[in-house]
Amino acid sequence: IMGVVKYSGFVLPRMTPLERKSLLGLSTLYAFRMLGLFMVLPVLALYAGDYSGSTTLLIGLTLGIYGLTQGLFQIPLGFLSDRLGRKPIIVFGMLLFLLGSIIAALSESLWGLIIGRGLQGAGAVASTIMALLSDLTTEQSRTKAMAAIGATIGAAFAISMVCGPVLADLWGLAGIFWITAALAILGILVVLLIPTPAVRGHNAEAQAVPQMFGKLLRDKELLRLNLGIGVLHFIQMASWVAVPVILEHNLAIDRDQHWLLYLLTMGLSFVAMLPFIIVAEKKRLIKPVFVGAIALMIFAEVVLGININHETGFVLGMFLFFMGFNLLEASLPSLISKIAPAGGKGTAMGIYSTSQFLGAFLGGVTGGAIAYNFGYQWIFWLSAGLITLWLLAAATMEKPRHLTSLVIRLLQDEKLQPASYVGKVPGVEDLVIIPGQGVAYFKVDNERFDREAFEAALGRECS
Repeated sequence: IMGVVKYSGFVLPRMTPLERKSLLGLSTLYAFRMLGLFMVLPVLALYAGDYSGSTTLLIGLTLGIYGLTQGLFQIPLGFLSDRLGRKPIIVFGMLLFLLGSIIAALSESLWGLIIGRGLQGAGAVASTIMALLSDLTTEQSRTKAMAAIGATIGAAFAISMVCGPVLADLWGLAGIFWITAALAILGILVVLLIPTPAVRGHNAEAQAVPQMFGKLLRDKELLRLNLGIGVLHFIQMASWVAVPVILEHNLAIDRDQHWLLYLLTMGLSFVAMLPFIIVAEKKRLIKPVFVGAIALMIFAEVVLGININHETGFVLGMFLFFMGFNLLEASLPSLISKIAPAGGKGTAMGIYSTSQFLGAFLGGVTGGAIAYNFGYQWIFWLSAGLITLWLLAAATMEKPRHLTSLVIRLLQDEKLQPASYVGKVPGVEDLVIIPGQGVAYFKVDNERFDREAFEAALGRECS
């Protein structure tokens, strides 16, 4: 008999063995891909001089090019998976990732690395992985599953920052790309072991819906968040043009010791930001914490810019940067979830992710151009200016409401009218039904939600 857990006033089934197996496989797949993309970030600027045609401008392009191709292809590949199947598209994307890794590993010029990184990004299967996860989990388990994927991404980034310098010191940049190729092969094997869903669904909480793009692109609150994630990953990618070089050349920290510095600053920053995450959610102070984290990022960039020749100050700036970055990286998806209309979370996250990847591309290219023409210090000044603009936009955002999604599968020929629920059933704030999906998407305030009144309006029990 399936056990149950209580969550936000509902009694929800625990994940089934099939769901746990699917989540383990897809989390592993996500981790392999993220490790392959991220491990080069803290080392590429240091080792790129070994490649012909190396310039600071091209180093920035090499860092950021994956963001351009990933941003361009992730939504189209997601739509294609609706027609051809999830697993074939994921395998295709991982084969592109494998090909890009091999090209980069064999390259002797920076243009070869650019082509390889571009192909890695073109295997943009993140949205398809989430769609497969949606197909293999129930509505009740999906929130937990997606949270686990989010934790996997964060862990992969942290591991990459530590392992990248160690592996590059042992085997060089080519060695990292060969390891990435091996991870791609393992990822393909993992895909083959993941169960194939009996029916491909389309859950608007996990996937993009073409009919909703126009509405969400005009939503001012979502636009603020899309601007924010674009700026955040712009400055992150631009920073990796500068930080490794400053550590080695300006501060005389040997590159084989960089991993220890990243481990220290990232570990302490993670511990320091946790209380703020808890306060933001438990005390419903997400906007003050969010705006405060943006202000912290401005301060971090100023500290970094002032201290490019002072080790203690620069390390302090790195700690502040990672603390602000982790806070914002955790807060932004939560805000998207809260602000997106009923049935619009998947579409909102698709637009959000595209903004993130394009920001990474522009950050790498611009960071390389700024360093090439004006010096590394100006990357921090530019970043501080961009974050200040973001702060002005974020300061005027509406206080987010703490609403959650409720998905109800419709019976045959069942039709629901928003007027019968929104404003009539306590706690029901929004209802969207997307033609052809056979489900209704509600936004509810769990503190006011009256389950009995909801089921009375529905005319049946909801599970």
